[in-house]
Amino acid sequence: MPRQIGPVPARIEYTGVAGIVAMLRAMSLERAVRVGARLGTIAAALDRPNRPIAMRNLEIAFPEMDRAARLEIVRGVYRNWGRMLAEWAHMGSLNRTNIERYVKYEGRENWDEGLRLSNGRGAIVLTAHFGNFELMNVAHSIYGNLIAIVHRPLRNPLIDAAVCAARVRFGNRIIERKNGAMETIRLMRKNWHIAVALDLDVRDGVFVDFFGMPACTSEGVARLAMATGAPIVPCFMIRDGASTRHTIAIQPPLELVRGRDRDAAMRENTQRCVAAIEKMIRLHPDHWNWIHRRWKTRPPGEPRFY
Repeated sequence: MPRQIGPVPARIEYTGVAGIVAMLRAMSLERAVRVGARLGTIAAALDRPNRPIAMRNLEIAFPEMDRAARLEIVRGVYRNWGRMLAEWAHMGSLNRTNIERYVKYEGRENWDEGLRLSNGRGAIVLTAHFGNFELMNVAHSIYGNLIAIVHRPLRNPLIDAAVCAARVRFGNRIIERKNGAMETIRLMRKNWHIAVALDLDVRDGVFVDFFGMPACTSEGVARLAMATGAPIVPCFMIRDGASTRHTIAIQPPLELVRGRDRDAAMRENTQRCVAAIEKMIRLHPDHWNWIHRRWKTRPPGEPRFY
């Protein structure tokens, strides 16, 4: 869990963000998204401290690209965040009568297959901090597909509370990542879908291949699926160009390995989860958060490079 900031800096940061959100809310959604993209471009130019992290990550992931191409991806990431903020400002106006104007499903039959395989045992929605993942959570619930979101609290408790409130507005649940195992099992026994973003570096996990380099990854998704028999259904949010239209792309449930060597099976199943995430990032590299230190934790004996 990231260390939360104190009440005074939290209030100052929250007030600044709230002011921008209020400005974007006063515009039409389409205009707000265009303005948000411009704000993202400005942020990309100003955020020099994080640029080396993003460029190092992109060197690992796309060694064939030149520097200019990598910089354009970084700018695209910030534009995506700006558009996300604009859509966040208008999230309260979404409902069942207008959601199809902004979000549609692709591969809905894979969701239905996950329900069939679940047989009442719940399911795991594998996702990442990709595209407008906050809108994806809300859209799922508006469509009636309720999920329980494994949540890692944000550094600012005021912003964290606002994010959680938006996520549960239409019936979703929040599961705190720390000590949330029992709550996860309880909800799965009630046939809930558990959404987990498996694209973050962890200190204690298993090393699997991510863009050709070992990345320390939580094995919790694989262990949960193997213990409960619940299917893992990859699910990602894709923006249509620079527009306000999105597609929730649902992939077929992952085929899991089961064998006598549970540790080997767990590692292989974690690898399959990460491979599904990598596949989507390769298709839409500007949708992912490249300033995250994804390869921070190194195998024993390897030096850190951030």
